[in-house]
Amino acid sequence: MNSVKTGINLCDHDGIYQRLVALHDGLGDEESFRTNARLILILINHIGDRRVIDEAIEMARKSARKGEL
Repeated sequence: MNSVKTGINLCDHDGIYQRLVALHDGLGDEESFRTNARLILILINHIGDRRVIDEAIEMARKSARKGEL
């Protein structure tokens, strides 16, 4: 059974973060929200494993309640 990887699992994570921030340059709040939603759906489709996706959703929900990023 696969599970969500919570450790750093990519190269150039700082560069990817900068790219993610730059994705929102010049966008209004609604455009930014839609862009985030679209990116999430693209990545969920790429993952394709329902158990991993459900686990990630639950992790995100719990961290939101704690005020974590």
